[in-house]
Amino acid sequence: MATQFELNDMPATKHPRSTVEDASVSSDQDHMDNAQLAKLGKKSVLKRNFGGWTILGFSCAVLVTWEGTLMNFAPGLSNGGSAGLIYGYIFVWIGVLSSFACLCELVSIAPMAAGQYHWVAMLAPPRYAKYLSYITGWMNLAGWQGTSAAAGFLTATMIQGLVIFTTPSYDAKTWHGSLMIWACVLVAIIINTVVSALLPILEGMILILHLIGFFAILITLLVFRDNDNGTEVFTEWRNSGNWPTQGLSWFVGLLGCVFSFTGVDCSFHMCEEVRNPSLIVPRSIMGSITINGLLGFGMVIAMLYSATDIDAAIDTPTGYPFMEIFYQATGSKGGTAGMVSLIIVMTLSATVGVIASTSRMLWAFARDNALPFSPFLSRVESRTNMPVWSITVTCLISCIIGLINLGSSIVYNAIISVAISGLYASYFMPAILLLYRRCDKNYQIRNIHGDGQILEWGPWHLKGMFGIINNTFACIFITIVWFFSLWPPQTPVDAKSMNYASLMTGGIGVLATIYYFLRANKIYVGPKKEI
Repeated sequence: MATQFELNDMPATKHPRSTVEDASVSSDQDHMDNAQLAKLGKKSVLKRNFGGWTILGFSCAVLVTWEGTLMNFAPGLSNGGSAGLIYGYIFVWIGVLSSFACLCELVSIAPMAAGQYHWVAMLAPPRYAKYLSYITGWMNLAGWQGTSAAAGFLTATMIQGLVIFTTPSYDAKTWHGSLMIWACVLVAIIINTVVSALLPILEGMILILHLIGFFAILITLLVFRDNDNGTEVFTEWRNSGNWPTQGLSWFVGLLGCVFSFTGVDCSFHMCEEVRNPSLIVPRSIMGSITINGLLGFGMVIAMLYSATDIDAAIDTPTGYPFMEIFYQATGSKGGTAGMVSLIIVMTLSATVGVIASTSRMLWAFARDNALPFSPFLSRVESRTNMPVWSITVTCLISCIIGLINLGSSIVYNAIISVAISGLYASYFMPAILLLYRRCDKNYQIRNIHGDGQILEWGPWHLKGMFGIINNTFACIFITIVWFFSLWPPQTPVDAKSMNYASLMTGGIGVLATIYYFLRANKIYVGPKKEI
């Protein structure tokens, strides 16, 4: 008979009470977390430096949603207008909450750095589990590598945009942007390796700056704005992409809002560095979506009410409409430059967090022998207990992608689109399998390394019909986002306006499949058992 166990109720080995009570509690919790990881077949090798507040700060710093809405204003304004942007933001926010309420059920059951591909291995029919797990891991990794490159690219081009704004005579070159991308990545690799022990503290400080910065910019916009758009903000629609219908234009314009919420699963891949991850990680993810969603919505409304000339904002030479709207509201170049500088600091901090999450995903996938050079990529540096080689390779890939910007901004923009298509493909697989399984009342989630053990639901669980309804809506939302992430921004479509994300995402899937049949299927058995 299968043995059942509650992941959140595992007994801890008794330890003598320390002279410092907090240290004793921390030690007991670490022991429980390590025992939980051992039940799932993995040995704990990373330091658990993150607690509840610090992992919440990390999640918020990676999401930077209110900052992201500013950076990604153009797609929604062009395809949707102010009304489309507002309603699109609300739709995406609800969809992301639903999707991660679903995925958090899985991280609460099995908190692993592997994340989605481990859960697919648990849920998929055994006959197909290995390949589905493998391809899910590749999509997730491709999405995170694209996000890492996108974070560096956005930070670098915002710096360029600020220089263009303050010095109109500046002749911006693509190679300037590539050098700035490298500089941003260099900062990220230093923080993630040399001073890695300070990362939780830094992320906690960034959370404070994230909140203070929001109110500083919001109040400035509302005080200095010289515009009364009234109800026009909620009724003005645009179809600059020349799509056949306004509805289709709105769906295409959703991608700006979607990208503002990209990277929500960052905490999944940091699970093995978090204390009590079955409870803390779901709370931090849902908390960060709620906090960032509220702040982002407030910023969208404030920006739309502050804009006096939407067309000028869309056509700004900086490439970022929010800079022009800041200037329209304040009338001050110095004030605008100060506010933009704050946004740049926040996106740079997001780059640090994105690099951290991407490297943990790379490390976890290599640990299971799914990648070329897996023994090398899965090494953990003994002094810092950090996957230094995975961090380094992640940064090198971002730098190499930065070089592509020299030859073709079209290809580079396609790589950014891969971030969305790859990540949402990796969300869909465990979500649809969970829906399939939970509709069977007699189904029990198997522990793939538990010798017949059954995994119980964790502390984060949506029960009964509500869970099924939410799971269904999540799958529909994820499908919509993934489908439209492959669409070009306008018609007619030519070589310059084409979205090559479909080609690149499909190419990654084909190459991963070829490697699977040539070699990986011989060495990758799914998430492997270490203990």
